[in-house]
Amino acid sequence: MSGLRFSIFPRNNRFYDLFAELTQLVIISTETLADLLEHFENVEMKSKRMKELEHQADGLTHDIYTLVNQTFVTPIDREDIVALAQRLDDIVDYTEATATGISIYGITHTMPAARGLADLARLQSLQIAKAIEVLRHKGKLKDIFKIAREINRLENEGDTLYLQALAHLFDGEMTAIDIIKWREIYDQLENAIDSCENVAHVLESIVLKHG
Repeated sequence: MSGLRFSIFPRNNRFYDLFAELTQLVIISTETLADLLEHFENVEMKSKRMKELEHQADGLTHDIYTLVNQTFVTPIDREDIVALAQRLDDIVDYTEATATGISIYGITHTMPAARGLADLARLQSLQIAKAIEVLRHKGKLKDIFKIAREINRLENEGDTLYLQALAHLFDGEMTAIDIIKWREIYDQLENAIDSCENVAHVLESIVLKHG
């Protein structure tokens, strides 16, 4: 009876393809931000590029929501599909917000802590891509736990660097206006790193249910 049900209502594996596409946008977004902060050139062009990536990510996230509503039997729980899409989209949102802040605040130079935080988000995104690929293979789902631990480790590094960066803002070398600007930028970078960890949490939940 079970075999008959699955032949009539096949699980739609298109979800995995959409997650892979969305994750690729996450990688490009974090790499673009890391490059912007590392070299600090063509800021307006890179900021515009990240806005385009954010729109593309929104579109893919909408496609995933639509597919959930159109699919009778999903490969993983519907709430997990929606949560995973939302959390991946959040990463692109926060990296774009960082670049936009740099642009609209007229930031003229980079900061070591900002470069470090952006690179941590980039490294996390590469780990997320590994986990999303594993998600296709039910027999290997438990491998995601190791990947999630690495994402969490990078997030812990981010917490430490973020607090150090905030402390540096108040060491007397910056104007009040610059402190406000950089506090906002650091907050967005921290949000991006936290969002990567949120993706890891969703993936771990999926493994606990289906692994």
